[in-house]
Amino acid sequence: MKRSKIINHGKEVITTELKGIKKLNKTINQNFDKAVKTLSKVKGRVIITGVGKSGHIASKISSTMSSTGTPSQYCSPTDMSHGDLGAISKKDALIVISNSGNSNELINLLNFAKKYSISIIGISSNSESDLIKASDISLILPNAAEACSIGLAPTTSTTMALIIGDALCVSLMKLKKFKMSDYKRLHPGGSLGIQMLQVQDIMHSKMKMPIVSENANIKSVIIEMTKKSFGHVGVKNKKNELIGIITDGDLRRNINKHFFDNRAKMIMTSKPKLVEKNILVGDALNLMNKYKITCLFVVDKNKSKIPIGIIHIHDCLRYAN
Repeated sequence: MKRSKIINHGKEVITTELKGIKKLNKTINQNFDKAVKTLSKVKGRVIITGVGKSGHIASKISSTMSSTGTPSQYCSPTDMSHGDLGAISKKDALIVISNSGNSNELINLLNFAKKYSISIIGISSNSESDLIKASDISLILPNAAEACSIGLAPTTSTTMALIIGDALCVSLMKLKKFKMSDYKRLHPGGSLGIQMLQVQDIMHSKMKMPIVSENANIKSVIIEMTKKSFGHVGVKNKKNELIGIITDGDLRRNINKHFFDNRAKMIMTSKPKLVEKNILVGDALNLMNKYKITCLFVVDKNKSKIPIGIIHIHDCLRYAN
């Protein structure tokens, strides 16, 4: 087969699936609103299941839901029929995905959920199916051609189910006011965890900060800078606010016969750059590169000038690379 034909086949698949996706907005209706609100009130877990390819989609949606603040678990309907129904409690809710909605593997699960009054959210393209009839809330996928060459293998239908799952997860995040700090708590490891590191996670605080008072003599400045090894010293006023910064370069530039007669406030650079404790490490690194500086003092709030920590460019590079 010629390369051009293969490329065209690939484009045809994408075009076919996009046509199905464009119809999905019809699914975002009052039932979708009910589904999100129902899921937000679940005291237990959201159990998500499906048969075959729908099962793989269910597993991915469950993973996304758990990582975005709603405890979830994927369960195989076949395994549940053979003893794993015990994994479901009355505090849980079910999301069942089936394109046809008539898979035999779902019967025992649906009967169990009905018997114990467990909420069922059904996702199917068949509004007359057993799944939709058993569901408390139904999300009907629009009729759309499958993208496979014989029109049978689940392609467009599974893509639509996946997108509806993502829509549920993101809507739940917003309803629950799920924040970056929450996401970070659930992703402490791997590249995502590193990307979400905040300045407060790596800053040097308390006695490790190089700080002198505005009236400190030059000898005290040199001792503090040498002792803390940042090449910088922060200068604070009587209110403990950071009013300036002295670098080793500032010291060298001010060397003259009256050098040791100076006070910190006389040679400091005023209005130093400050960052909030919750900004990302990568953003702090970009700021240092932009202003060609190697250290930043950290504050608790944007309008505060009281330092709570300091970071060096080497601290950022250690995690950003």
